[in-house]
Amino acid sequence: MTIYEQDAKTLELPWPFTGREAELELVRRSSAAGRPGVVVTGPVGCGKTRLITEAVRGTDCARITGTPESRGLPFAAFAHLLPGTVSLHRAVQLLSGVRLLVVDDAHLLDEASAALVHQLAAHGSTRLVVAVTDGVPVPGAVSRLWTGELLPRVALEPLPREDTGRLLATAGLEPLTVGRLHRMCRGDLRLLRDLVAALRRSGGLTRVPECDEWAWRGPVPVTATVRDRLAPVLDRAGAGERETLDRLAFAEPLPLALDDLDLDVLERLEADGLIHVDDLGSVTLAHPLHGPALRATVGRLRSLRLTGAPDRCGPALAAERTALERGLARQDVRGVPTPVGDWLLSEGLPVPGGYAVVRARYSRLRGELREAAAWAREGLRAVPGDARCADELDLVTACLGGSTGGYGRAVAARGDIEGALAALPGDDVFACYDAVRLGRPELAAGRLPAGGVFARHAEALARGDGPALDLAAGALAERGFLLFAAEAHAQAVRAHRDPRAARLSRTRAVALARRCQGARTPALAGLVLGELTARQRQIVALAAAGLSNREIAGKLTLSVRTVGNHLYSAYTRLGASDRGALPWLADLREAEPA
Repeated sequence: MTIYEQDAKTLELPWPFTGREAELELVRRSSAAGRPGVVVTGPVGCGKTRLITEAVRGTDCARITGTPESRGLPFAAFAHLLPGTVSLHRAVQLLSGVRLLVVDDAHLLDEASAALVHQLAAHGSTRLVVAVTDGVPVPGAVSRLWTGELLPRVALEPLPREDTGRLLATAGLEPLTVGRLHRMCRGDLRLLRDLVAALRRSGGLTRVPECDEWAWRGPVPVTATVRDRLAPVLDRAGAGERETLDRLAFAEPLPLALDDLDLDVLERLEADGLIHVDDLGSVTLAHPLHGPALRATVGRLRSLRLTGAPDRCGPALAAERTALERGLARQDVRGVPTPVGDWLLSEGLPVPGGYAVVRARYSRLRGELREAAAWAREGLRAVPGDARCADELDLVTACLGGSTGGYGRAVAARGDIEGALAALPGDDVFACYDAVRLGRPELAAGRLPAGGVFARHAEALARGDGPALDLAAGALAERGFLLFAAEAHAQAVRAHRDPRAARLSRTRAVALARRCQGARTPALAGLVLGELTARQRQIVALAAAGLSNREIAGKLTLSVRTVGNHLYSAYTRLGASDRGALPWLADLREAEPA
């Protein structure tokens, strides 16, 4: 069992607006003066209300909200804006002076309110910003807002993994916990917030001493939001369906064979979207929340009857490790399903060192650096002193700007790369490729697989061929090597003779580097501050030197608010979350250009 130190302090978690920059700008533009407004649609909990609130912040507007309880009452949503009983025509007249109307949960409007919203949109004097949830019945007058082309529509997707990670970074959650929360919530921000709050209250988040972050290991708290998400499953399930769902829940992380289950029941569950059947006849629950939630709501005796032994996962865990090692051997680290390892981790069970080191290496090569470090630490907890996990942790430290490990020694020995690389294993393709990453492709000549993506990168760098470096970067990214792809684009910046091509390479390099969880390698040096304006670079440099916002404002004759706005914009462009990253960013001014 993995043990973490429990901290009695309450974990405070701010929930800043994160991601959605493009959607935010669309909503702002669509709701500006002279525009008709916009409809924002998306799945439950994806942040529609928060996006709209952010877009209209500081704007004078009226608000209405649909509710299930008032769907049978005419104009119920407008009760605070309309006097007594009115006709639709009179209601339109009374509200024509409202310049901006925000309509939340428009799918829950009564028919009269829905008709009024539609008429206001058609009348044109009132700008409308309307939020509608996908996958639920919507009044016809509301759906015709976009199908009838009265208003443009912005369709929100669930919040991506990277944005979820940035959102939770302010809470200090370790990356494996972030990954678990994202898999379980699938971008549902309401569920995410509910789970984190419940974990804080219950003490389910524990301190990881090595990195001073918080980890979640153990069962899912059955909160009101979890029950809401589970209710449709249980409401549709009869006795046979519930028995099958419970069996699938307790079989996790392994699937059950199609032949072991009632086919009629499976057909009904598949039609309801509650299970997934693959081409091999294996059956699993369709949503990653359902298994943990069902297990948490089952009585003790039933749980004992359905629970299997954890050691049944041994062969499946070995198969996962083999699949990961096969990808490494092929120099291809695209995503591989790893349900067994993830389940062991989430249950707080020991993760074998051999598996942990492969997960760490795979994550590191994908550019998932903080996850790689976390897997290496898991291996060291299961097998203290494991040299392979310690080496992986050193290599991640080097990629994050440290100077330990094999690659770290090469980074530190800028003047003697040949000697540093000579100390690395000669038959390790990735170790040889480090010479290319450090800008010395001649040292890898003849040591990389001919015609492979690493060799193509080395050859393009040796020729100083910018377009070929960009092509190599694309091939690296396609195989999952996001950090290597960012480095190749960064090297292309210097190689290009066309300034426009160099700017495009820089943009691609920065975009990929931001996805690599704080990567700070020599090839990326000089890219980051180039993304800032001259004023932002000036303010970042002063902040990195330790000056407060007020001190910077006095030095540059600016307002404190202006300094804060510049720093916020700089954080957004740099992919940084706070001042902690600024000293390194300022150091890049002295680094060699990419």
